[in-house]
Amino acid sequence: MITKAIIPVAGWGTRRLPITKVVEKSMLPVGNRPLVDYSVQDLIKAGVKDIYMVVSNVEPCQVRAFYQDNLALNRYLVDRGKADKLEKAKTLPDDVRIHYVAQDPSAKYGTAVPIAMAVEEFKIDEPVLVFMGDDFIWNPGGESAAEALVKASGGNTAAILGVEIDKKNVEKYGVLSEKDGNLVGVVEKPKPEEAPSNLINVSKYIMTPELLRRIVKYVNENDFGPKDQEYMVTDPIDEFIREGGVMKVAPTTGEYLDGGSVEGWLHANQVVCGE
Repeated sequence: MITKAIIPVAGWGTRRLPITKVVEKSMLPVGNRPLVDYSVQDLIKAGVKDIYMVVSNVEPCQVRAFYQDNLALNRYLVDRGKADKLEKAKTLPDDVRIHYVAQDPSAKYGTAVPIAMAVEEFKIDEPVLVFMGDDFIWNPGGESAAEALVKASGGNTAAILGVEIDKKNVEKYGVLSEKDGNLVGVVEKPKPEEAPSNLINVSKYIMTPELLRRIVKYVNENDFGPKDQEYMVTDPIDEFIREGGVMKVAPTTGEYLDGGSVEGWLHANQVVCGE
């Protein structure tokens, strides 16, 4: 059983300025909950007990505050006869822990960096789920994204989530190429007629210890300048597959909702709020 997960939530969220000047991107509200909490609850549903969040080193940290008990609020609710709302104010079950490591947003940049930081900081050496903090899969009443990954992985094999979309829309995404349920590669932004499938990559994974070690090595042994290239997690994944590693493809029919753009965030609210 996989009980650990990594969620990167650092970064300035420059596409969402000016609101991200004062609200962390992962804390932008979708309905009555912040973006990141949809992934947190998804992971908890799949049995995760320890979540490693890579947060910004800029204080105060809103993500950390959200997952802590607000004692002043709790006292207020009790004093005003609203104790029935205490459960709504509680954001984590008692048996789930969130661990934090701070990332300097001005240092190395890219999706591989926070994963490597969490692995090194917390000495993670077992299969772990990896979700980004500013998007989620909406599949109410159905199988969660984390559950789909765990089922495809069997608990000890790397896996990547593939979201089914209309093939005419694949040109905006990385599209999964797979054979016999295993990932062959990711084709970036293909024309619909050239796309290997209608499954898109949404950066949700199960990573094995071998793959985690490759990610750490990739980040530590390369010195990309700030204007050179990002440290993309797909680079060590591609290397892993080329050298014989197995990464299962976990398809899901849930809807991918992305809060990184204004349009995506508005759509996410419309879907979740049923408008």
